[in-house]
Amino acid sequence: MVTALSVQLTVLRGRGEECAAIRHLLGVLPTGGGGALLIQGEPGSGRTALVDYAHRHAEGCTVLAGTGLREEAGLPYAGLQRLLDPVLERADELPEQQRRVLLRTLTGAGCPAHRRLALSLAVLGLLTAAARERPLLCTMDDVDQGDQPTADVLAFVARRLRRSRVAVLLTTAADVPLDGMARHRLRPLDDRDSLALLTDRLAGRPPAPSVAAALGAAAGGNPQALVDLAGVLTPGQCRGEEPVPETPPPDGGLGRAYRARLDRLPADTRRVLLLAALDEDGEPGTLLRAARIAGTAVEALAPAELAGLVRVEPHRVTFPQPLVRTVVRAAAPLAERRAAHLLLARVLDGAGHRLRRAGHLAAAAQGPDPALAAELEQAAAESGAAATAASAALHRAAELSDDPARAAARLVAAARYAWSAGRAHRTRLLLGGLPAAVDATVAGRAGLLRGELELRAGHPRSALTTLLAAADTLTAPDTASTGTDTGRAAPDTAWTAMGRGRAATVASTAAGADQAGADGAGSGDRALALGALVRAGEAACFAGDQYRYAEVARRAELLRRPGDPPATELLSAYVAGTAATLRGDHEQAGPALRRAVVLGGQLTGPALTPGALTCAASAGLLVAVDGAAHRLAARAVELARERGELSALPRALELRASAEYWLGRHDAAMDSSREGLRIARDTGQDNWAGVHLGMLAVLAAVRADRETALHRIREIGEDAGAHSRPRALAQWALAVLDLVDNRPAAAAARLAALACPGTGRGQVLVLVMATPYLVEAAAAVADRPAAGAALAVFDRWASSTASPSRRALSARCHGLLAPRGSAEAEQEFRTALRLHPTAAGAFERARTELLLGRELRRSRRPRAAREHLHAAREAFTLLGAGVWADQATTELRAAGESVGPPEESVARLLTGQQLRIAQLVAEGATNREVAARMFLSTRTVDHHLRNIFHRLNIRSRTELARALP
Repeated sequence: MVTALSVQLTVLRGRGEECAAIRHLLGVLPTGGGGALLIQGEPGSGRTALVDYAHRHAEGCTVLAGTGLREEAGLPYAGLQRLLDPVLERADELPEQQRRVLLRTLTGAGCPAHRRLALSLAVLGLLTAAARERPLLCTMDDVDQGDQPTADVLAFVARRLRRSRVAVLLTTAADVPLDGMARHRLRPLDDRDSLALLTDRLAGRPPAPSVAAALGAAAGGNPQALVDLAGVLTPGQCRGEEPVPETPPPDGGLGRAYRARLDRLPADTRRVLLLAALDEDGEPGTLLRAARIAGTAVEALAPAELAGLVRVEPHRVTFPQPLVRTVVRAAAPLAERRAAHLLLARVLDGAGHRLRRAGHLAAAAQGPDPALAAELEQAAAESGAAATAASAALHRAAELSDDPARAAARLVAAARYAWSAGRAHRTRLLLGGLPAAVDATVAGRAGLLRGELELRAGHPRSALTTLLAAADTLTAPDTASTGTDTGRAAPDTAWTAMGRGRAATVASTAAGADQAGADGAGSGDRALALGALVRAGEAACFAGDQYRYAEVARRAELLRRPGDPPATELLSAYVAGTAATLRGDHEQAGPALRRAVVLGGQLTGPALTPGALTCAASAGLLVAVDGAAHRLAARAVELARERGELSALPRALELRASAEYWLGRHDAAMDSSREGLRIARDTGQDNWAGVHLGMLAVLAAVRADRETALHRIREIGEDAGAHSRPRALAQWALAVLDLVDNRPAAAAARLAALACPGTGRGQVLVLVMATPYLVEAAAAVADRPAAGAALAVFDRWASSTASPSRRALSARCHGLLAPRGSAEAEQEFRTALRLHPTAAGAFERARTELLLGRELRRSRRPRAAREHLHAAREAFTLLGAGVWADQATTELRAAGESVGPPEESVARLLTGQQLRIAQLVAEGATNREVAARMFLSTRTVDHHLRNIFHRLNIRSRTELARALP
């Protein structure tokens, strides 16, 4: 086991604001600035740690410390007696009447209602007297757990400390009515603080990023939950090699705290709470019927709700902390759990509850039950359940199966659902439960999933081998097997249902696998095999082994059939077109890739899957139809969200970001990559996390944001392979920064090393994207061969497309390589300006203006240069690209023009995307209309509009219209 630190850490992660408030409270005490602070937070959120923090920082103060005890909640003033006992000798300094009521109350004689004011004033006087010699800090942790009269008195005192040397610090888990004092609600830790806390607890060794994301999700931002999780991690789990716990351990500190609360509840409350914990759906009607049959009522949950264990809402019963559900289940004896499952199954008798009912019956089953297993499988296929629920149902169906072949098929189907839901560790665990010898079909499907896992975990070469083997197995003759004599298993219902593309189950993570049922008969699982080959091609490209794509294409060609359905034809066309692109045969690549784009736009019904759309979007980028590629990628993102296919989102978001980059929408590209990074980390897809980090680094470098670019590059780490896509993107970003800092030789060397197009090794596609920067760097150091070779590849591609933006970049590159001061150079630059789209690509157009202006100035034509330099400076200013605007300013001054700083205007205050949104809104467009015109989500437009209002210090659309010129 990994050893977590046993000592109390003095750094409270994510509690800086509360620590500052405590230090301020204590800091003003010596000068008579008394006060009070109430800290509210769920168990494990750090309330007690903050009380300890206050004690450690109370130098020169007398400290009175108490804790609310549930055992004494029925004893009025018991908590007050324990708190004040150390200073009761100062009671003689009180007025006689106050002294008598105080001592009478604290010795157990009670306090009549009409004497409560006198008692409260006596407590205030006692604390004030105790603070005459030294300032006094009085703390009561868990004040809501103790007796209510004590809480009332302390609240009274806390509201009257302004000119004293007394500070009161109270903590509570419940939302208690203790008004009149400063209140801090402890928020969940964010990702950064969660990672820092985990690193602290693991002796300074941070876990793998995917592990940190999984633990953060399991803990829900609760500090004690993170501590408990860190305490049970194995070294393999820390490295991401083994599945991590999905909930904190029930016997950890947080689990024990909840268990103690659970033990204090009435029997009826625990009985209904168990029913709620076992019914994942949380539908109040189900719980109401089950509680009635159990001889109680749902109202019995009230004590549990007051204890913060459960939340009862009009349409749902939820557990605010998932660990509570686990603790409730673990605390109940097996017989009680089984009886509760059977009771829930009894009340779930409607057609819409088929899967839930079967699940409860399965949980109560005590041995193999083939009929129940079949019912679970059928219910998972037909109920429209979420992928996580369907995975759990298929896993249980496998456990209840008495036929090893059926059990294996169901286990793989469960793994496939888990993978679609983005639960990589769960997928790996399920696949690990397969026997060594299984039917060929099951082996092929399992191999496809294993290949997916290896690819997404950043092991592309092993993934390539696995996926090619899976494709071979899936296309083997029907009688093939992997060593058993069981023959080919009957098609399992769940896998077939997923293959039909049901919206609520999850379509294949291998694009096009939705046609498996239609194409599989008599010819092996051909569509699944094509999907495996698509992923194998991704693995080859990701690893920088593009030369191996030819093998993928050869195998895919063997699977092509006349009259293939659209989704299958799309896959074949995509693989053939990509292979032709990688070998430089654009004449053959273009028609195949354009066919894939057309097919992607025509898919409907079961054939419409995120995987198919991402293939079509990728094809669109390869033939430079950026608008179509963006629409297809955006549809893939939307569809994956609708169906809960989390595993498909990072790739779809990567393609959407790439399309936005080519369309010149850098802000939108950054939004897409940030979302892709978050989801990739949450789902354990380290490779796509690295790709999104690399893209964010490039986008930051292009905007000359050195700090952000370097931060993203550091996040990629050293684990990425030397020729992997994340490493290539990082090198591209560093090269751009080299250019910004006038180090063209270093930039050229970095970019030239990205790939060797002649051999197909390295990141050929990244090199093509970065070629304009390579040519610019090489031209500055007169390295014509390196620039010429890269530009020749770029030209062949650009000339095969109908993209004005690609041809504009090509012309600009030729202008850079033409002799300085020549008519050829100027002509190429002006051709580039003519080709740059006016509706998009403002940044690249501004770069061309800058480079043309620089060329004209160096050719001793300063007057002609100024026009282009002014245009570049204005565009960069509007885009918020300050460093590039400064370069244009420097060139203008070198051209003999005195240029001051640009005026502070709306254009200066907003980014380029924000300015465009502001202009559309000022023209009267709604947020939905702006989103449609700019290919953004309405949520993104809302976010940007709030920032626009904040930056311009305005409050309405009318004010915005007035602010714009």
